[in-house]
Amino acid sequence: MSVSEIRAEIDKKKDKTRPKFWSFKVNNQNKGELYLYGTIENYSWWGDELTPKTFQAELDALGDDISELHVYINSDGGDVFAGQTIYSMLKRHKAQVIVHIDGIAASIATVIAMAGDIIHMPRNASMMIHGPWTYISGNAEQLRKRADDLDAAKEGMIAAYQEKTGIDRDVLLPMLAVDTWLTAEKAVELGFADVIDEDKQISACLTDGKCVINGQQMDLIRKYENVPQDLLTANASAEKEKANTPPETERPIRSLSLYEKRIKNNNHRRF
Repeated sequence: MSVSEIRAEIDKKKDKTRPKFWSFKVNNQNKGELYLYGTIENYSWWGDELTPKTFQAELDALGDDISELHVYINSDGGDVFAGQTIYSMLKRHKAQVIVHIDGIAASIATVIAMAGDIIHMPRNASMMIHGPWTYISGNAEQLRKRADDLDAAKEGMIAAYQEKTGIDRDVLLPMLAVDTWLTAEKAVELGFADVIDEDKQISACLTDGKCVINGQQMDLIRKYENVPQDLLTANASAEKEKANTPPETERPIRSLSLYEKRIKNNNHRRF
């Protein structure tokens, strides 16, 4: 058994104890709800118990009578292939899909959002789009293969964006070449969203230098470029306050976060 196969088996065993990154709820007879909060994880997605079939089965379990499926997203992105599969499943659903950006939709989470027939954003919500990227080690053939995979993933992403927005490919490509942040107003202007919810506000703060948006912690500043200035300013203030705080006498040992583990493994697909 190769090293990669051994790692895959270890990951599968870990997956059995990992929580799902989604949850479904039946609101009433005619409405269903899907919550996508946090990172779209490939570990859970491709594990023994939590697979695309599980997601599809739970989606189907909402029943044939629902006329509306409300999808609530607050995510900094995650695995590109898991996200594209969710997008396809939602696009095939016969109910009207109504997406609500409950804070941030970044990276592959924006592709999932494009499955919405109607996309709502509070005025202080944000989207971030960019091209797929990865960490990898390997020989020349493996690197070329991964580059081809990234190009294919980007084409799928472009198709999803174009179907929703109607934006020309030549306009999209420069936006995907960098981390492009969109306010609710800009997202509606470009067609990435349809409605600005004036009566809703997003709660955001900084904890240990990380953004906490509607209760969901996101390491946006370390993971992405061109983060909006208000987040950078808040982060600088948080770091200054932290520097002036006396150290604790004893701190518990913190396990590696999912993002840190991905960097350590140096072989993770990201979008």
